[in-house]
Amino acid sequence: MTALQFGSFNAICEKAALIICPLVGTDQGIEPMCYSRNVDIGGTLIFQPSTCFVHIVAIIMTIIMILHIRSKYTAVGRKEIVMFFWMYLVIELLAMFLDSGIIPTSNPAYPWFAAIYTGLVAATYTCLLINGFVGFQFAEDGTPLSLWFLRISCLAIWGLCFFLAIATFKQLAGFKYDKPIALWVVYILWPLICTVVYVVSQLILVFRTLEDRWPIGDIIFGAAFWTIAQVLLFAFSVTICDAIKHYIDGLFFFTLCILLSVMMVYKYWDSITREDLEFSVGSKAAVWEVKDPLLTSAPMDHSEEDIRSTYHAGGGGAASLVGGVSGAQMYGGAAPRRGYPPSPNY
Repeated sequence: MTALQFGSFNAICEKAALIICPLVGTDQGIEPMCYSRNVDIGGTLIFQPSTCFVHIVAIIMTIIMILHIRSKYTAVGRKEIVMFFWMYLVIELLAMFLDSGIIPTSNPAYPWFAAIYTGLVAATYTCLLINGFVGFQFAEDGTPLSLWFLRISCLAIWGLCFFLAIATFKQLAGFKYDKPIALWVVYILWPLICTVVYVVSQLILVFRTLEDRWPIGDIIFGAAFWTIAQVLLFAFSVTICDAIKHYIDGLFFFTLCILLSVMMVYKYWDSITREDLEFSVGSKAAVWEVKDPLLTSAPMDHSEEDIRSTYHAGGGGAASLVGGVSGAQMYGGAAPRRGYPPSPNY
């Protein structure tokens, strides 16, 4: 078994069936030592069927999370965080086609889709990293400055990583698939850096600005799921595959744990944001005012007899209907205030 080396996918791809493994190392790629069984569905050979099922579940769950985020119209960082989930959704959709072999590795389009996937992975981690600083309000969330900085940054990272990936696969501009150092950095090292910075920044945010400490649990669980995903994929994938007789491998648990970590990102964001219902779309502000049809039909006269009145007339004047208290008594002789809040004398 090959030892793990910086800039080399040999040891990684021998244990894990990554999407880029058929395109690096040699002209035939690197074949994993053990991978899950294939199934024949209607004459089409489907690779990684169990992992594809998790991809489908991830797509469904991501759509649900996006809908919930979009329903919180006034929550802080809503537009920024929803972009992260849209990008994750596209990644899962691409991974389903690439992992399953629907787009076969022998197809000329496979390297291009793999390069798009590689760029999206790096850009999605960049999006998560920038979202980690939205809560510090360096730029007000939801403004063009905040949104376009996020979009341009993600687009730039995607373009850079797409070029590095396709240049490595096709051996362009001096890049070689047998020495994919740049690809190794953006595919293995960059996600680790973004995840660590995001976790640390959110811990600082919670400790410095929030009184509630429960969101720390969401951060810890999310980081734990992400770490477990990496360990199961890169350390125990072959062991799992052999123990379960090739029915599933480490890629299945990797995809599942990444989904759980993404769900914890949503849970954490939801726990630290509170929607301002006063400004929500569709909400109606409550207006408290006294409406007396009898009083509106005739001029109001705050006479001495009206001041002494209750539900039953205390004199010749008309009785007040406001809880047995006259208008003059309620507002201290001043002109009545309509709306909310009532007068301090009430």
